[in-house]
Amino acid sequence: MTDEDRYTVFARERRIAAGPLREVLRALKAHHDAGGAPTLAFHDATGKQVDFDLRGTVDEVLARAAPPRRAGPGRPRLGVVSREVSLLPRHWEWLERQPGGISAALRRLVDEARRREPDRARARRAREAADRFMWAMAGDLPGTEEASRALYARDGQRLRAVVRGWPRDVRAHLLALAEEAERLERPSQGEDGA
Repeated sequence: MTDEDRYTVFARERRIAAGPLREVLRALKAHHDAGGAPTLAFHDATGKQVDFDLRGTVDEVLARAAPPRRAGPGRPRLGVVSREVSLLPRHWEWLERQPGGISAALRRLVDEARRREPDRARARRAREAADRFMWAMAGDLPGTEEASRALYARDGQRLRAVVRGWPRDVRAHLLALAEEAERLERPSQGEDGA
């Protein structure tokens, strides 16, 4: 499971579910059906709020939340999605000369770029996710602006001090997201000699 697959749900200040989408939706649906407190769901990789349609059975909720499958070329059983790409003629000519065809060449290029993506870029996205989550869940709590400054200053000690009095689950999730950004930056800093 990757970070892209993880979600976290809060009922007010209490975390009620965290993990893969299917697990989170089952817990969220049970909470909703039991008349629980209003909830906010977050995509962990982006920190963005996500809304789910909880009408119907659990299976109906899961089916609606699954990404739509597109008909067309490709191998839908493998998760291949068909989309349009616009390129200049010279790009198409180069792709057509690659072994395995255009689709295989594009997949190789994307996979190689993802492997080479600097940890610093991934850390920036993780820090932005932590900031989005923080403002959504704690925007009206004391010290939010200072916490945001500490997050972007990469001052984990200051961040932990500022959020010490925040609700436990909100604080724990924010710090976990911030620590992921710190973890991603450590190898880069070592390479630079910093």
